[in-house]
Amino acid sequence: MNSIEQHKENLRVPEPTLRRLPWYLSNVKLLKQRGERYVSSTQISKEINIDASQIAKDLSYVHISGRTRVGYEVDTLIAVLEDFLGFTNLHKAFLFGVGSLGGALLADSGLKHFGLDIVAAFDVKPGLAGTILNGIPIFHSDEFGMRMEQFRVNIGVLTVPIEIAQQITDYMVAGGIKAVWNFTPFRIRVPEHIVVQNTSLYAHLAVMFNRLNCNEIK
Repeated sequence: MNSIEQHKENLRVPEPTLRRLPWYLSNVKLLKQRGERYVSSTQISKEINIDASQIAKDLSYVHISGRTRVGYEVDTLIAVLEDFLGFTNLHKAFLFGVGSLGGALLADSGLKHFGLDIVAAFDVKPGLAGTILNGIPIFHSDEFGMRMEQFRVNIGVLTVPIEIAQQITDYMVAGGIKAVWNFTPFRIRVPEHIVVQNTSLYAHLAVMFNRLNCNEIK
């Protein structure tokens, strides 16, 4: 299957499945560290508390088959999942907003293991431009256009204050960014061809607090 056919095939995968596949990958990597050579969907199920039949269904999308009563070969499963999820290719990105969260993402070298390479960051705060964090240069936001010509990135990571989230999004899109990883609690508006992934820490906190409160009431 060539890359175009693989891309079309990936588009058919339900989003919930795509969200679960990295969990399987992380778990299988742990099993490899323990010396396991084969793993079954039942084993993965016990580790991450997802029904084994659901795991088997999810893995059917990545076109890998296990051996009866043996399971999947660990090395092969890791390689197939990493390739399918796009983790084997580095996708260059810019980060906008070097505050506490933005700075933490710049310091997270582990993102490269999952295919995201933040090559530069932008901010308007005095004193940040011209500095380097974890080997990543920080520029004034006014330099975005020039740096796009230099780095040719497609992805923008948005960690700015909420009041300028839409403004910076418009700025990124106008400059050629094709996908936005939005960490703000603001629902940004973009043209239809722009990919947006919202990852609001505050929304997840709200869900956690609500469930915690419900458990305490019982």
